[in-house]
Amino acid sequence: MKRDPVRASVLATKIIPNVAADLAKELGLLPGEKSLALVTSDCDDVTYTALDEATKKADCRVAYAKSFYAGAANANTKLAGEIIGILAAPNPAEAKAGLAACVDMIENVCHFVSANEDDTIVYYAHCISRTGSYLSEGAGIAEGEALAYLIAPPLEAMYGVDAALKAADVRLCVLYAPPSETNFGGGLLT
Repeated sequence: MKRDPVRASVLATKIIPNVAADLAKELGLLPGEKSLALVTSDCDDVTYTALDEATKKADCRVAYAKSFYAGAANANTKLAGEIIGILAAPNPAEAKAGLAACVDMIENVCHFVSANEDDTIVYYAHCISRTGSYLSEGAGIAEGEALAYLIAPPLEAMYGVDAALKAADVRLCVLYAPPSETNFGGGLLT
């Protein structure tokens, strides 16, 4: 139904208490980052927002986050979904705390919204009052600034980003020109 929340699901999580040196090197881990928290979900944009939230709630950093091609409906396995995110932390406790914050955001806070009666058209319009380190870096803004995360199907995304830029005193930090890996588009505004 129109304006209904369309929730994401966490598909799999794992903690690596003491990451192998070769993997740490390939992931570009910083000195002192010894533990990893891994998460997959069926919604990339919700998960990117959740990973950013984790950097505010625990001593962790987003070491890796990538969307999979063609979206969750075309995932190659049951637990692959639409994205993988990896948090790096100094110890297992911080990795677990970051993962808990991430999972909570995915399951209870962030969601897409239905734009039509049968929920076949959805959009993501999430206001972040204070960014963490991940989205701040990606948007080229100072940590702690406000950010609007806007995502929609390709045509709706371009139309909506233009409307948002005209409706408020904001600037476009990042344009996700369609098609993205998941065939959507959008932007980050501050």
